[in-house]
Amino acid sequence: MNLRPIALLLALSACKEEHAALPSPVEMTADSVGYFCQMNVLEHGGPKGQIALDGMTGTPLFFSQVTDTVAYLQMPEQNYKILATYVSDMGAAPSWDHPGTKNWVLIDNAVFVVGSDLTGGMGRPEFVPFSDSTKAVEFVEAHGGHIEPFSELPTQLPLWVDDTTGAVDDSGYSARLRALTLKSGD
Repeated sequence: MNLRPIALLLALSACKEEHAALPSPVEMTADSVGYFCQMNVLEHGGPKGQIALDGMTGTPLFFSQVTDTVAYLQMPEQNYKILATYVSDMGAAPSWDHPGTKNWVLIDNAVFVVGSDLTGGMGRPEFVPFSDSTKAVEFVEAHGGHIEPFSELPTQLPLWVDDTTGAVDDSGYSARLRALTLKSGD
């Protein structure tokens, strides 16, 4: 008896069950506050992110920028099991200033424009997500940049650039991350 087809079916079934178990994205409201900045995410333009953590289903961490979402995913201090990460689908957004409250796409299913001329909600460079690569191409034609899948996003993005000199300064960002880590460890 050839067990290989049975093993393949079981593996595919497990993948479907795992995917089906993902929590749904949560609509942004006036109570949705950015994890790092503690500001209402609806008050800022550009794409947003949300991360569902184990034990906190229904109350995700919201992020004012997709770059902040990616930074959280890369934090060595982050020790909760991540169930799902969603980002705004800017191809379905009413506008840059109003990115939508319900148009979410799984981060792994999105393509991202990197290096466009638009800045995110906190006024810094942004990864701009799209579920439709055709809309991403149209965005690049209008705003520059290039398209990457999530797996190819730069791990280092200069978040603080001096507008007069072009020098990168991420010391403020690093200090805030350290402060958050110290507060959570108290």
